[in-house]
Amino acid sequence: MPIKNRFAQMHPEITAWRRRLHQNPELGYDLHETAAMVAQLCRGFGCDQVVTGIGRTGVVAVIQGQGQSDRVIGLRADMDALPIDEITGAPYASKVAGKMHACGHDGHTAMLLGAAKYLCETRNFNGRAVMIFQPAEEGGAGALAMVNDGLMDRFGITEVYGMHNMPGMPAGQFAIRSGAMMAAADFFTITLTGRGGHAAKPQGTVDTSLVAAHLIVALQSIVARNVDPLAACVVSVCTMGSDSRADNVIPQTVTLGGTVRTLDPDLRDFAQMRVTEIAHGIAATFGATAQVDYQRGYPVTINAPDQAAFAAQAARHVAGDVDLTVDPMMGAEDFSYMLNARPGAYIFIGNGDSAMLHHPAYDFDDAIIPLGCSWFVQMVEDRLSAS
Repeated sequence: MPIKNRFAQMHPEITAWRRRLHQNPELGYDLHETAAMVAQLCRGFGCDQVVTGIGRTGVVAVIQGQGQSDRVIGLRADMDALPIDEITGAPYASKVAGKMHACGHDGHTAMLLGAAKYLCETRNFNGRAVMIFQPAEEGGAGALAMVNDGLMDRFGITEVYGMHNMPGMPAGQFAIRSGAMMAAADFFTITLTGRGGHAAKPQGTVDTSLVAAHLIVALQSIVARNVDPLAACVVSVCTMGSDSRADNVIPQTVTLGGTVRTLDPDLRDFAQMRVTEIAHGIAATFGATAQVDYQRGYPVTINAPDQAAFAAQAARHVAGDVDLTVDPMMGAEDFSYMLNARPGAYIFIGNGDSAMLHHPAYDFDDAIIPLGCSWFVQMVEDRLSAS
C-alpha cells in the first residue's frame, strides 16, 4: 500500500499548518499559541475528545474507530522549538527573534494533525487512536510530565509510537531497530577546590588547573579502558571555568561540566560510578577535593521487539523499503519515558540533504509530509484492524 491518495490532496493544507507553526515557534512548556492551534484543529476535525493541559501544555485528541474494541494506540508528536536565531531565509522563517523550529517538531506536529484529520474522516479501525501532542521535548522532559499527569491510564493507551525526521537520510526513507534506538543523556558538574596563589610560586599552591587537566584526560579512560569496546559510551567534558580571571593567579576552584551518553542501563550506572570515583581520586592525588553533581537526564530510548516489527511493517506498506540496520544515535529523546510506561517504538523518517538538527539553517522537508502522515495512519489501521 503506497502513500494514501488523500494525503496528496491534503498536502498543501498540512504544509500550511507546518509553516504557520514554523513562523510562530514557542519554547519548552510555553506553548500556549501552539497548543491552542492544535486543539482548535482537532476539534474541527471531529475528534471525539480533545483534552488540553496534560503535562502543563500538552494536547491529547481521541478518535473512536468502528466497533467496540477497547484496544488503544497512542501516537506522539513533539511541539516545542529551540532558542536559536534562524538563518534559512525562507519566506515562512521564524517571526520570533531567538526562537526557531530547528529540529522539525513543526513537521512532526503537522503530520500528526494530518493523520488525525484523515482518521476522523475514515475511522477504518476498531478501537481508539490517541493523538499525543507533547510540550518540552528539548530538555524539559515533557513526555515525563504527560506520563506523570496520567496520560497512559487516563486514556487507556496500550501501545505508543513516535517518529522523528532525520537529515542525511534519503527523504521519506524509514529506519528503525529493535532495542536501544537513542542514548541516555546524563550531565555532570565537577567542582575542584585546591589552594590558590601567585602563579610565580606554584609550590605554595594546590593548582586546580593542573588537577582539571589530569582529570579531563583520566575521564577518557572510562571509555578507553573500562567499557567493552563493542558497547557504546561517550564521556565529554564540554565546559571549564575558574574563579580567577588573572594571568598570574592560580585559581582556588575550577569547575568542569560535561555529559555522559550510554545505550545500556547497567552501563549508565557504571559510568556514573566511575566519573565520581575518578574525580575524587584524581583530586586527592594532588591534594585537592572534588564535589561531583551528577544529574540523570533522559533514559535510553528502547524499542520493544514486537512493536518495532509492527512499526517497520507499516513503514514498508508506505515506502516499500525500511532500513533495519540503522545504528543507534547517541543523542537523547524524552519519548523514552513513554516507552518506559508502555511498549512501543520510535522510528526515523529521512529529511534528505538538509542542514543537521539544531542548526540555524535547518528546515523540515515538506515533501515528506504525505509519507509521515501515511505511516501514522497505517500504524492505527494495522494495529487496530477493523476486520
